[in-house]
Amino acid sequence: MHADIKKKVLRRLKIIEGQVRGLEKMVEDDTYCIDIITQTSAVRQALSAAEDAVLESHLATTALAQK
Repeated sequence: MHADIKKKVLRRLKIIEGQVRGLEKMVEDDTYCIDIITQTSAVRQALSAAEDAVLESHLATTALAQK
């Protein structure tokens, strides 16, 4: 994985980690269910963005290797 992509993915994962910790606290504090669902949706979107970046890097690396 290219160094700049790796740095961006790791940053996103750290943010996601914080979001998940926040979700744990929301559940512990009996936060309104819709608010929890909204936050889980944000985590899913963040994971999807991280996955997209990894896949994009993989495809770029594979394309270069085939040349």
